[in-house]
Amino acid sequence: MSDQDQDGDVRCSAADAVERELAMMFRRARKLSLTVAAEVHPDLDAASYSLLLLVDDAGSLRGMDVAERTGLDKSTVSRQIATLVDLDLLERVPDPDDGRARRIQLSETGRSRLNEVRRRRSESLHDEFANWSTADLREFARLLAKLNNPG
Repeated sequence: MSDQDQDGDVRCSAADAVERELAMMFRRARKLSLTVAAEVHPDLDAASYSLLLLVDDAGSLRGMDVAERTGLDKSTVSRQIATLVDLDLLERVPDPDDGRARRIQLSETGRSRLNEVRRRRSESLHDEFANWSTADLREFARLLAKLNNPG
């Protein structure tokens, strides 16, 4: 076997290891999303929790903006928004740019619950990384950023 073939085998093996670890991370992330969603509100599912985070990041959005950003159809987004409004996690407000339209934003309850869950999640992550060196944390953050921002 040539050096080039061995390098290719080593690279494939490394890529396979990355794939396995990413799969494990995604499973853990899905489980965490369900847990965190339930901490925000017992009737909240992971998809609606994700929508809540999107609205929080944006400040306020129109329903069609949510559909465009998530790739979901408008009826699905409309149902999720209605559920989040019913749970008092989101509220509808007038769109300052279009008097006929409405925007959604976090309600006071939604903001309070989301902030509390984020605080607890941050504490948990600090505990998980307690034995990591600062250099390892920086390298991990750098590699995750590289993965999340290809090109």
